[in-house]
Amino acid sequence: MDTLEKTAHHWMEIPAGDVGDAVIAAMAAGGVDHLFFTSGAEIVWFQEAIAKAHAQGRPAPRLITMTHEHTSLNAAIGYAAASGKPVATAVHVDTGTYHYGGAIHTAKHAGLPVMIMAGTPPVSYPGTMKGSRDRGGHLWMQQGFDQNGIVRNYVKWDHRLEYQDNPGLMASRALQVAQTDPRGPVYMSVPREISLLPARETSFPTALQLGIPRPAAADPDGIREIAQRLLAAEHPYIVISSSGRDPKTVPALVTLCELLALPVATSAFRSYLCFPMNHPLNVGLVPLNDADVVVALDANVPWVPGKSAPPESAYVAVIDPDPIRAGIPTYEFTADLRLTAGPLGAINALTAAVRDAITPADRARIEKRRAHYTSAHAARLAEAERDAQTRAKKTPIDELWLSHEIGAFAGTDTIVLDETLPHNQVERYLQCSEPGSYIANPASSGGYTPGAALGVKLARPDKHVIAVTGDGFYMFSTANAALLAGRMYGAPFTVVIYQNGAYSTGTLQVSTMFPDSYSKKIGYEGGTFGSIDFAKEAEACGAYGENVTDPAEIRPALARARRANELGLPAVISVIVEPLFS
Repeated sequence: MDTLEKTAHHWMEIPAGDVGDAVIAAMAAGGVDHLFFTSGAEIVWFQEAIAKAHAQGRPAPRLITMTHEHTSLNAAIGYAAASGKPVATAVHVDTGTYHYGGAIHTAKHAGLPVMIMAGTPPVSYPGTMKGSRDRGGHLWMQQGFDQNGIVRNYVKWDHRLEYQDNPGLMASRALQVAQTDPRGPVYMSVPREISLLPARETSFPTALQLGIPRPAAADPDGIREIAQRLLAAEHPYIVISSSGRDPKTVPALVTLCELLALPVATSAFRSYLCFPMNHPLNVGLVPLNDADVVVALDANVPWVPGKSAPPESAYVAVIDPDPIRAGIPTYEFTADLRLTAGPLGAINALTAAVRDAITPADRARIEKRRAHYTSAHAARLAEAERDAQTRAKKTPIDELWLSHEIGAFAGTDTIVLDETLPHNQVERYLQCSEPGSYIANPASSGGYTPGAALGVKLARPDKHVIAVTGDGFYMFSTANAALLAGRMYGAPFTVVIYQNGAYSTGTLQVSTMFPDSYSKKIGYEGGTFGSIDFAKEAEACGAYGENVTDPAEIRPALARARRANELGLPAVISVIVEPLFS
């Protein structure tokens, strides 16, 4: 037996302590270095166990105090996205679990290893054991029949820690499941009495010792079939969404696509930077109705069925860790071939298969296609610039001019978090090219970006972080919790708000569904909400705040925000843009 095998069979040992000590030790051994924490009487053991471990020189996560659970979970998601590491949160009983809110939905669809935790209220008779019911009627009110059931539809695995459990093992098991493809959130609740018990077992396997499966390798015959189809195609596309969650896939995909002059289309729901935005082969969100071959790579919604979908005659292949998206109950997308595979391995296998099979005739056809997309890319950039310049002096500020200025300001050292809607066209003007430099809300629960920006900055302190959002989503985000934590922990970021005082769902969508709209005639009641001075709100949190009404002041304001970040202050730049309706 070699050294590695011996290590794998030797369980971790910790000094005698409480159950909480074992859980924290297992989390640290499993790679969790940050715990986003919102206070509660039954989870004080997190604070004590982490402080004790640090005092005794043992590894433990860094505890990040968060003043709202929704922001906390979004911060954890952002941290995992930017770091590639597992991360954890902890909140107060059922009420704190409910306060995670829509971020639970985001965690489900982000495809990231997030260990979501909560305490449960004591249920033992007062005075019978440490941690039993000892004060206040609320302890009785917080007990439910199935606290874990609050999140069960949104997690891969859940468990309530019980007396008979080896606590270190259960924490390791949670992290093993979270990090297994398709990766995703897990939930563990810990009763107060259990957390305070002496740990009966001081040894347990780490998540690594349990074993994190490697991504599945694609079927070789399937890879060869896709390669042959791509080589023979006249109008092929690869559709991207989430493969860039692994930064190594970005240069690998560039190699494949440049080899074939293969255009890269954005799926109906993009999440991560999978391919450089400024590359001539990046065609963005385009109709696929001229396609003869389409490869959907880790794309949960590759296109919207209808006139923009590939024709029935097109050959469609799906490469995905979960190629049938089993977590979505109704899924009507058809495919000629579905391969279960990790994106990186599949991309590299496809590249090798294409190189083995490519002919001189193929190369001639590929070069013709390359010239077409190179020319089209230059024309598209020029048209976008012309369009923006026609809007440069409009007041109220045109939303496309704001998008143009954000794209012009963001540098190669910037990570952009995007929670805008399609009418803002931010992606048209961004030039993000480095792996990890762009992250969009990976789901449909608004209010993601301020918390996520905090998590990203904690993971990547060397980067300038800009979160871009609308005022409706910003108000969903409980942003004050993110701004406060950003200042407290030296993780400053900038939020840019498109402020128009309305929801697009309650204005544009109403008019789309009801062309002769009664709601429009009375001013879209239910779709508008006036304005808030977001700059003053930011200042109240100790952050820098600025409201912008002059289109010429957008870039100077962004520069001032960056200087505030360099001084350790989060910043909020709220730009008053034209109304969604007239």
